[in-house]
Amino acid sequence: MKFRLPFAPMVALRFLREGRMQTLLILAGTTGGVAVIVFLTQLITQLQAQIVDRVLGSQAHVVIRPLEEANRRAIDADGYATVIEPRAQRLRSVDQWENIARLAAGMEGVTAVSPVATGPAFAVRGQANKSVALMGVDAERYRRIVRMEEYMVAGRFAVDGPRAVIGSELAKDLGIGLEDKLRVMLPNGRDELLVVGGVFDIGNKDLNRRWVFVTLPLAQSLLDLPGGISNLDLTVADIFEAQAVADRLRAATNLTVDSWMTTNAQLLAALRNQTVSNNLIRSFVTIIVALGIASVLVVSVVQKQKEIGILRAMGASRSAILQVFLIQGALVGAVGSVVGSLLAFTLLQVFSRIYRNADGSPLFSAQLEPRFIAMAALVATVVGLASALIPARRASRMDPVQAIRS
Repeated sequence: MKFRLPFAPMVALRFLREGRMQTLLILAGTTGGVAVIVFLTQLITQLQAQIVDRVLGSQAHVVIRPLEEANRRAIDADGYATVIEPRAQRLRSVDQWENIARLAAGMEGVTAVSPVATGPAFAVRGQANKSVALMGVDAERYRRIVRMEEYMVAGRFAVDGPRAVIGSELAKDLGIGLEDKLRVMLPNGRDELLVVGGVFDIGNKDLNRRWVFVTLPLAQSLLDLPGGISNLDLTVADIFEAQAVADRLRAATNLTVDSWMTTNAQLLAALRNQTVSNNLIRSFVTIIVALGIASVLVVSVVQKQKEIGILRAMGASRSAILQVFLIQGALVGAVGSVVGSLLAFTLLQVFSRIYRNADGSPLFSAQLEPRFIAMAALVATVVGLASALIPARRASRMDPVQAIRS
């Protein structure tokens, strides 16, 4: 038994076949619009994710520190406040940090907590010396804050006894490598001879030149922080909820609590502006595609007046004529979304081979996320239907006699 399409889809396909040039033009416009939307959305989403990952790959999402010391204004007998110079900040420990660490670890959204004892020092090797930041950490806990294993270029991220992990720039400046020795000297007169157990390259030259990781007890001893820490580093499940977590911790502890969103405010503003720009581009492209579909279908209604009149005279209902043009719009949108997604994938493949990072790795992945394809298909089909609505209503309201005479 031969399969036959229902009346409305059959007539819609016939009209599209008869107006091949118009159909090809409208498909080209829809395909181009979908390709632009999918390509830009995928590209900008990936680039933003990479930027955030690079920034947060070397820092905690939330940091808890002691409150800054401040001088109180003295009031004289006449009621005037004496102007006092700001007090110089000294290295202090977070009070009752073990309790605060437990509080933070139990807070919703927090995934890891690591104590850190950090302070200024000098790294000395022969006649060479460099200003560094001594970082006392528990290696196992700190790995959950910064993925140091991914950045190791020699040795491994393991601090034990006098063994330290240093950055690649510092190793180059001092002319040292694995198992070589260097001395760290602190402003308080303490010093320690360390053995290089690992070298990292975190992708930031300043951090590669400054960070020297040692055990937490050793840093506490050298920095005169017996049993204390200078800050607690935290990571959160949703990076864009970091500020909310920081606000809750600040209220609960009355300490200085900063999130990456405040310390990287300019970056966050740039990402938001980029998202707004992308949304504007997508909106304009969607409007242009919708106008293209609507204009072509309006012309099709004018050209097909006689056929529409004959169909109405043969008994076709207004709703059937309405469906004919709505199906045309939906078909154009659906086919355009499929071809446009394939074109966007091709563009991603081409650009991922052309544009690369300094280390030769692709700047972005050439993979298309299924949610973007589904979004494009839905938007294109809905836009096709919406664009066809006015021409379809016009066709369905035609008087059969006048349509045939025209």
